[in-house]
Amino acid sequence: MIEALISSKTRIKLLLKFFLNSDTTAYLRGLEAEFGESSNAIRLELNKLENAGMLLTEQIGNKKLFRANTGHPLFREINNIVIKHLGLDQVIEQVAQRLGDLEQVFLTGDFAQGSDGPIIDLILLGEVDRAYLLQLVEKTEKLVKRKIRYLICESQEFETQIKPQLDDKPLLLWSRDENKM
Repeated sequence: MIEALISSKTRIKLLLKFFLNSDTTAYLRGLEAEFGESSNAIRLELNKLENAGMLLTEQIGNKKLFRANTGHPLFREINNIVIKHLGLDQVIEQVAQRLGDLEQVFLTGDFAQGSDGPIIDLILLGEVDRAYLLQLVEKTEKLVKRKIRYLICESQEFETQIKPQLDDKPLLLWSRDENKM
């Protein structure tokens, strides 16, 4: 879908990297290793996004650190496009509406760090209908052409046992309490 609008695969990777999770930061060399592309191609796209005001930079020693400009007028729209590109919006809405007493949904793993991958990792907080969830996951996997791995737990269990063991900060995708979003 997004490939029809944006012809540069490198630019798409950068948008996924920085606009899925606004906490993500990266250096040019790290992006080169992650994407498996030449530093020149990545640098050109980074410069375009920086010149457009979509990325902010910080000089740390002789390295330039990049991150999304959350104050950019198009940040929220780009974030929504990236989420829709990955199919996460469909997963979340279906899950939230019909699963039971769902409190929050978090994204973890590669996607939470802005990297595309074959597996979507979700953590669902609350009481859910597990049989119905399995049906939804099977249908959604076909739709988004990715595997979905999920964990269901209570809020207290998440805060005390699971969250401290996660390597990276989980990304809140949905909350029953809209003030937490």
